[in-house]
Amino acid sequence: MKVGMLSFAHMHAFSYAKSIVKRHDVELIGIFDDDAERGREVSDQFGVRYYDSLDAFLSTDVEAVIVCSENIKHKPFVIEAARAGKHVLCEKPLATTKKDALEMINVCREEGVQLQTAFPVRYNESMVKAKQAVERGEVGDILSMRGTNRGKNPGGWFVEEEQSGGGAVLDHTVHIIDMMRWLLEDEIEEVYAEVDTFFAEKAIDDAGLMTLKFKNGVLASHDPSWSRSATFPTWGDATIEVIGTKGRIYADAFADYLHVYSNETGYSQPFVGPDMDDRLVEDFIRAVKEDKTVTITGEDGMHAMNVALATYRSAKLHQAVKVEEIGG
Repeated sequence: MKVGMLSFAHMHAFSYAKSIVKRHDVELIGIFDDDAERGREVSDQFGVRYYDSLDAFLSTDVEAVIVCSENIKHKPFVIEAARAGKHVLCEKPLATTKKDALEMINVCREEGVQLQTAFPVRYNESMVKAKQAVERGEVGDILSMRGTNRGKNPGGWFVEEEQSGGGAVLDHTVHIIDMMRWLLEDEIEEVYAEVDTFFAEKAIDDAGLMTLKFKNGVLASHDPSWSRSATFPTWGDATIEVIGTKGRIYADAFADYLHVYSNETGYSQPFVGPDMDDRLVEDFIRAVKEDKTVTITGEDGMHAMNVALATYRSAKLHQAVKVEEIGG
């Protein structure tokens, strides 16, 4: 199976590309990036062809593409790829508006291609075991949940709203919201949130706290802030706590690390657990090969994105907001 990379703007592109090149059943055949300097540099790194034309790239016999562009470019890249008959794995957030997400989903459906949202946290071993424990009834009926996805400010285009569509809330809400939806198998009905800029010089949201109500009445909270300092030994966390009538589960996607004390580099916490990016790519490849519906659909990506958009609206209005009222 032949796969291509559509942009290396997002840092996750490197781990996805590495996952592809170490597989024996998949070939990374090329890279398109509208930043020519970046595109040529990464194509040299991976030993594949760089395409400076999207049309030329999509005219090849590549069967699937992985989109890792700036958030605002997800829509045009996904739609162009779908029109060319290519299956798509798209980095999160799926889009920056509900209208764009719906168009992406509909075009992929019309063209008969798969659209998977890149939510690798679902493939983390601790999260998988949390899901299994919930399904076995070990916590009983779920009463509430708490999540965090706190990290460092990534800088670059992530803090340019015209490229990203939003700051920490859009960047770090969708992973945990997807986990909560997956664990509970229900949709978030209402959001109340506070959003602000506490840590950065640039006026983009880098802090937030949200209270969520699911349709079945379960309450949850989430902190998506870019609150980790530059000297913090890891980039951040991704945690979820599930509280039920029979017990409690706590899962931390980045708890599998070593403590390293180096005279040259100081203290660090290198992650040593199973690679969830590998598992994400493997699952996407399997779905395409077997012509099965992808595990994490475009609709999943849109639902998580809508909660982030409702968060912004709630903070602006200083009141609770119904997620279903989020428009284009």
